Amino acid sequence: MKKSIAVLGLGRFGQFLTSELSKGGADVLVADGDEETVRRYANSVSCALKADLNDPDVIRNLGLAGVDTVVVSMGSSLDSSIMCVMVAKELGVPHVIAKAASLRMGEILRRVGADEIIYPEKESAELTARRLLSSDFLEFFDLGSELCVFSMKPKKDWIGKTLRELRLRDRFGLNVIAIREGGKASATVNPDEALVADAELFAVAERSKLDRVLH
Repeated sequence: MKKSIAVLGLGRFGQFLTSELSKGGADVLVADGDEETVRRYANSVSCALKADLNDPDVIRNLGLAGVDTVVVSMGSSLDSSIMCVMVAKELGVPHVIAKAASLRMGEILRRVGADEIIYPEKESAELTARRLLSSDFLEFFDLGSELCVFSMKPKKDWIGKTLRELRLRDRFGLNVIAIREGGKASATVNPDEALVADAELFAVAERSKLDRVLH
Protein backbone atom coordinates (compact mmCIF):
# COMPACT_ATOMS: atom_id res chain seq x y z
CA MET A 1 0.00 0.00 0.00
CA LYS A 2 1.35 3.43 -0.99
CA LYS A 3 2.29 5.84 1.74
CA SER A 4 0.47 9.16 1.54
CA ILE A 5 2.60 12.20 2.31
CA ALA A 6 1.83 15.92 2.16
CA VAL A 7 4.65 18.41 1.63
CA LEU A 8 3.70 21.92 2.70
CA GLY A 9 6.10 24.47 1.29
CA LEU A 10 8.06 24.06 -1.93
CA GLY A 11 11.34 25.78 -1.26
CA ARG A 12 14.49 23.97 -2.32
CA PHE A 13 14.19 21.37 0.42
CA GLY A 14 10.49 20.82 -0.27
CA GLN A 15 11.13 20.44 -3.99
CA PHE A 16 13.96 17.94 -3.53
CA LEU A 17 11.87 15.98 -1.06
CA THR A 18 8.84 15.95 -3.36
CA SER A 19 10.90 14.69 -6.29
CA GLU A 20 12.42 11.87 -4.26
CA LEU A 21 9.07 10.83 -2.76
CA SER A 22 7.50 10.75 -6.21
CA LYS A 23 10.35 8.64 -7.58
CA GLY A 24 9.85 6.28 -4.64
CA GLY A 25 6.21 5.74 -5.52
CA ALA A 26 4.56 7.64 -2.66
CA ASP A 27 1.15 9.26 -2.98
CA VAL A 28 2.21 12.90 -2.64
CA LEU A 29 0.18 16.05 -2.04
CA VAL A 30 2.02 19.37 -2.29
CA ALA A 31 0.95 22.90 -1.40
CA ASP A 32 2.70 26.24 -1.74
CA GLY A 33 1.81 29.89 -2.18
CA ASP A 34 3.69 30.23 -5.47
CA GLU A 35 1.49 29.23 -8.40
CA GLU A 36 4.33 28.70 -10.86
CA THR A 37 6.17 26.36 -8.49
CA VAL A 38 2.99 24.37 -7.82
CA ARG A 39 2.30 24.08 -11.54
CA ARG A 40 5.71 22.46 -12.11
CA TYR A 41 4.69 19.53 -9.91
CA ALA A 42 1.12 19.15 -11.15
CA ASN A 43 1.96 16.18 -13.40
CA SER A 44 4.32 14.35 -11.04
CA VAL A 45 2.30 14.24 -7.80
CA SER A 46 -1.20 13.15 -6.86
CA CYS A 47 -2.34 16.65 -5.95
CA ALA A 48 -0.65 20.05 -6.30
CA LEU A 49 -2.39 23.03 -4.71
CA LYS A 50 -1.71 26.76 -4.55
CA ALA A 51 -2.51 27.70 -0.98
CA ASP A 52 -1.96 30.41 1.61
CA LEU A 53 -0.22 28.40 4.32
CA ASN A 54 -0.75 31.18 6.85
CA ASP A 55 -4.52 30.69 6.75
CA PRO A 56 -5.81 27.90 9.03
CA ASP A 57 -9.06 27.53 7.06
CA VAL A 58 -7.12 27.05 3.82
CA ILE A 59 -4.86 24.48 5.46
CA ARG A 60 -7.87 22.57 6.82
CA ASN A 61 -9.28 22.31 3.29
CA LEU A 62 -6.14 20.79 1.77
CA GLY A 63 -7.26 17.24 2.57
CA LEU A 64 -4.61 16.45 5.17
CA ALA A 65 -6.88 14.36 7.39
CA GLY A 66 -6.30 11.23 5.34
CA VAL A 67 -2.53 11.34 4.90
CA ASP A 68 0.06 9.29 6.80
CA THR A 69 2.64 12.05 7.17
CA VAL A 70 2.75 15.82 6.77
CA VAL A 71 6.12 17.49 6.17
CA VAL A 72 6.11 21.20 7.01
CA SER A 73 9.07 22.47 5.04
CA MET A 74 8.95 26.28 5.39
CA GLY A 75 12.07 26.48 7.52
CA SER A 76 12.33 30.27 7.16
CA SER A 77 8.72 31.05 8.07
CA LEU A 78 7.94 30.38 11.71
CA ASP A 79 4.35 31.66 11.58
CA SER A 80 3.38 29.45 8.62
CA SER A 81 5.17 26.46 10.11
CA ILE A 82 3.39 26.81 13.45
CA MET A 83 0.01 27.12 11.72
CA CYS A 84 0.59 24.07 9.51
CA VAL A 85 1.81 21.91 12.39
CA MET A 86 -1.09 22.85 14.65
CA VAL A 87 -3.77 22.31 12.00
CA ALA A 88 -2.26 19.01 10.87
CA LYS A 89 -2.33 17.67 14.43
CA GLU A 90 -5.86 19.00 14.96
CA LEU A 91 -6.91 17.01 11.89
CA GLY A 92 -5.42 13.84 13.38
CA VAL A 93 -2.37 13.41 11.14
CA PRO A 94 -0.36 10.65 12.88
CA HIS A 95 3.11 11.92 11.97
CA VAL A 96 4.04 15.56 11.44
CA ILE A 97 7.63 16.41 10.51
CA ALA A 98 8.75 20.04 10.61
CA LYS A 99 11.84 21.61 9.08
CA ALA A 100 13.53 24.14 11.34
CA ALA A 101 16.19 26.73 10.60
CA SER A 102 17.41 26.85 14.19
CA LEU A 103 17.27 24.91 17.44
CA ARG A 104 14.99 27.55 18.94
CA MET A 105 12.57 27.23 16.02
CA GLY A 106 12.68 23.47 16.39
CA GLU A 107 11.79 23.72 20.09
CA ILE A 108 8.78 25.92 19.30
CA LEU A 109 7.52 23.61 16.56
CA ARG A 110 7.83 20.59 18.82
CA ARG A 111 5.87 22.37 21.55
CA VAL A 112 2.99 23.09 19.17
CA GLY A 113 2.75 19.45 18.13
CA ALA A 114 5.47 18.41 15.66
CA ASP A 115 6.42 14.75 16.13
CA GLU A 116 9.84 15.14 14.51
CA ILE A 117 12.13 18.09 13.80
CA ILE A 118 14.69 18.09 11.01
CA TYR A 119 17.59 20.49 10.49
CA PRO A 120 18.65 19.85 6.85
CA GLU A 121 21.60 22.23 6.76
CA LYS A 122 22.97 21.01 10.10
CA GLU A 123 22.54 17.35 9.14
CA SER A 124 24.09 17.91 5.72
CA ALA A 125 27.05 19.67 7.32
CA GLU A 126 27.55 16.84 9.82
CA LEU A 127 27.49 14.23 7.07
CA THR A 128 29.91 16.21 4.92
CA ALA A 129 32.24 16.67 7.88
CA ARG A 130 32.26 12.94 8.59
CA ARG A 131 33.10 12.16 4.98
CA LEU A 132 35.90 14.72 4.97
CA LEU A 133 37.32 13.48 8.25
CA SER A 134 37.33 9.83 7.23
CA SER A 135 37.60 8.42 3.73
CA ASP A 136 36.51 5.08 5.23
CA PHE A 137 32.83 6.11 5.50
CA LEU A 138 30.78 5.35 2.40
CA GLU A 139 27.20 6.02 3.54
CA PHE A 140 25.73 7.33 6.76
CA PHE A 141 22.17 7.42 8.12
CA ASP A 142 20.81 8.62 11.45
CA LEU A 143 18.49 6.34 13.44
CA GLY A 144 17.30 9.11 15.72
CA SER A 145 19.28 11.31 18.06
CA GLU A 146 21.56 8.60 19.49
CA LEU A 147 22.06 5.80 16.97
CA CYS A 148 23.34 5.72 13.39
CA VAL A 149 23.93 3.09 10.75
CA PHE A 150 26.70 3.40 8.18
CA SER A 151 28.79 1.50 5.70
CA MET A 152 32.56 1.76 5.62
CA LYS A 153 35.70 0.26 4.20
CA PRO A 154 37.91 -1.64 6.65
CA LYS A 155 40.70 0.50 8.03
CA LYS A 156 44.16 -0.48 6.82
CA ASP A 157 45.11 -2.05 10.14
CA TRP A 158 41.89 -4.12 10.13
CA ILE A 159 42.65 -5.90 6.85
CA GLY A 160 43.68 -9.51 7.33
CA LYS A 161 42.24 -9.64 10.85
CA THR A 162 38.96 -11.16 12.03
CA LEU A 163 36.14 -9.33 13.80
CA ARG A 164 36.83 -11.43 16.86
CA GLU A 165 40.45 -10.29 16.89
CA LEU A 166 39.53 -6.65 16.29
CA ARG A 167 36.94 -6.53 19.11
CA LEU A 168 35.15 -3.63 17.38
CA ARG A 169 32.22 -3.70 19.77
CA ASP A 170 34.43 -3.40 22.84
CA ARG A 171 36.83 -0.85 21.36
CA PHE A 172 34.47 1.37 19.37
CA GLY A 173 30.92 0.39 20.33
CA LEU A 174 30.54 -0.69 16.70
CA ASN A 175 28.26 -3.61 15.80
CA VAL A 176 28.84 -5.08 12.32
CA ILE A 177 25.47 -6.32 11.02
CA ALA A 178 26.39 -7.25 7.45
CA ILE A 179 29.36 -7.48 5.09
CA ARG A 180 29.42 -7.05 1.31
CA GLU A 181 32.18 -8.60 -0.76
CA GLY A 182 32.37 -8.89 -4.53
CA GLY A 183 28.97 -7.20 -4.90
CA LYS A 184 27.23 -9.74 -2.64
CA ALA A 185 25.97 -8.77 0.80
CA SER A 186 25.41 -11.20 3.65
CA ALA A 187 23.79 -10.63 7.03
CA THR A 188 25.48 -13.79 8.30
CA VAL A 189 28.69 -12.35 9.69
CA ASN A 190 31.46 -14.82 10.46
CA PRO A 191 33.52 -13.34 13.32
CA ASP A 192 36.44 -15.65 12.48
CA GLU A 193 36.77 -14.69 8.80
CA ALA A 194 39.59 -12.31 7.94
CA LEU A 195 38.57 -8.97 6.45
CA VAL A 196 39.70 -8.15 2.92
CA ALA A 197 40.50 -4.73 1.47
CA ASP A 198 37.49 -4.52 -0.87
CA ALA A 199 34.95 -5.52 1.79
CA GLU A 200 32.19 -3.12 2.82
CA LEU A 201 31.07 -3.26 6.43
CA PHE A 202 27.56 -2.26 7.49
CA ALA A 203 27.47 -1.26 11.14
CA VAL A 204 25.37 0.31 13.87
CA ALA A 205 26.91 2.57 16.50
CA GLU A 206 26.10 5.31 18.97
CA ARG A 207 26.69 8.76 17.50
CA SER A 208 28.69 9.75 20.58
CA LYS A 209 31.25 7.03 19.86
CA LEU A 210 31.89 7.84 16.18
CA ASP A 211 35.05 9.78 16.93
CA ARG A 212 36.63 6.52 18.07
CA VAL A 213 36.02 5.03 14.63
CA LEU A 214 37.21 8.13 12.78
CA HIS A 215 40.63 8.20 14.44
